[in-house]
Amino acid sequence: MKKFCLLLALLLLGVQARADDGGVQWQQLSSAQQEILARQKDHWDQLTPQRQQALARGAQRWSEMTPEERNAAAERFKKWRDLTPEQRAQLRERYRQFRSLPPEEQARIRANFRRFQQLDPERRKQLMQRWRQMSPEQRERVRERWRARRRQMNR
Repeated sequence: MKKFCLLLALLLLGVQARADDGGVQWQQLSSAQQEILARQKDHWDQLTPQRQQALARGAQRWSEMTPEERNAAAERFKKWRDLTPEQRAQLRERYRQFRSLPPEEQARIRANFRRFQQLDPERRKQLMQRWRQMSPEQRERVRERWRARRRQMNR
């Protein structure tokens, strides 16, 4: 019985320490967040504080989305799940590199992406096929031409 009480006390202290480390207690979640995260309830206290915070933020964002935004997010999540671990690692690395760029460079990339998205679907398809058919050396030459144009425009 002493061992059980000691174990229980340590577990409770661990849970309290996790909450003190910036974790989110289940009871602190809104009812909407709890509903969205219901599958996590039974092991919520075993999650790291960072994971708890991320899930709570995600559930909050989800609850604020329109049905169309939820559908789009669900589709993106499905595509993410279908990626291989190597593809996920590559995307994480590219995202890390993007986040390390200066804000003005990030804004430029976002603007170019928006322009690309606004192209006619057939034109986008043609450009993507052309890009995929290039060798890494050809792609680097194209990137260097883009950089040179940007430098020229900034003068």
